[in-house]
Amino acid sequence: MSNAGPPQGANAPLGGGDASSARESTRAAPRTRVQRRPVHGVLLLDKPYGLSSNDALQKAKWLLRAEKAGHTGTLDPLATGVLPLCFGAATKFSQLHLDADKSYEAIAVLGVQTSTGDAEGQVIAEKPVDFTPAQLLAVVEKFTGPIQQVPPMHSALKKDGKALYDYARAGIEVEREARDVTIHALEVKEIETDEQGRRRLQIHVTCSKGTYIRTLGE
Repeated sequence: MSNAGPPQGANAPLGGGDASSARESTRAAPRTRVQRRPVHGVLLLDKPYGLSSNDALQKAKWLLRAEKAGHTGTLDPLATGVLPLCFGAATKFSQLHLDADKSYEAIAVLGVQTSTGDAEGQVIAEKPVDFTPAQLLAVVEKFTGPIQQVPPMHSALKKDGKALYDYARAGIEVEREARDVTIHALEVKEIETDEQGRRRLQIHVTCSKGTYIRTLGE
């Protein structure tokens, strides 16, 4: 006997076939696995504002379909600028970049303290600050050369296998040891006053690895 097909108005699978094939056709298709390839070299990425260094690395790795990748030190999510990414055989030289000196430009807003030490946090204290050129020069000289810094809670530095920013987000402050760093050059490029009357310093810093600019600003 010939198959007359389903009754009119019945839910037949598109293109014919039985009900089981219809159910199979409605299932989500499996995700296609990205075929990785050997990519070797260093990419000087201009990291955009708001993106973490690890997210930037993973996006670049995915776009290039690279088998192996690593960065040479992190930038804060709110920081922009050159983030060297190493791929393939170049990852063997990542440590050389990690140990190298770094250069940063930043704006320090005087008299303002935030919960994170940068513009991302909430203002927790504020007071007017005024200074003379001689006082500013004395501060610059004080923080030039070998100094000690206590790493900020909002950083990727790990304590007992857990990033400090994870503790900070949970409202927990842990003890951190001061670390030796070197400020090779600290230059005040511009001084201005914002709409709220706060003094702002545009600074250029050349420093050793492990230096936290937000801590220097505080």
